[in-house]
Amino acid sequence: MNNEVKVITTNKKAYFNFFISDLVEAGVELKGSEVKSIRDNGMSLNESFVQIKNGEIFLKNAYIKQYKHDAISHLDERRTRKLLLHKAEIEKFLKKTQEKGFSLMATKAYFDKGKVKITVGLAKGKHLYDKRNTKKEQQVKREINRVVKEGGR
Repeated sequence: MNNEVKVITTNKKAYFNFFISDLVEAGVELKGSEVKSIRDNGMSLNESFVQIKNGEIFLKNAYIKQYKHDAISHLDERRTRKLLLHKAEIEKFLKKTQEKGFSLMATKAYFDKGKVKITVGLAKGKHLYDKRNTKKEQQVKREINRVVKEGGR
């Protein structure tokens, strides 16, 4: 029936500013009409990050806009939301983030079988020259795609 995966939003800056590895799918604890708002494309992962506290993992600063037809609940649009992961995965991330230079990033949000899922990855910051290389690779790909598209005519 509704078994396909529908991408809600991606954090494009995460892949530009960080090297991302060890991606894991996590569920999100949502309240009220947040899912309805997400279905109306009301979510952004820009400027969001993931934090481990007291053996639990949280998504911080992710934006979910207020649902326009909800007059009752007035939730903070950037409130902290708990992520649902197995304890072993949380402990693995905790060990890695205690190393110098590693943090956790939310890279993508999507619907999987009607449930909102977030892809969380281990992030290590890029240097300026790494960002230049990424930009150069993007330009080369665009140029190749443009030439291929024009060559087919």
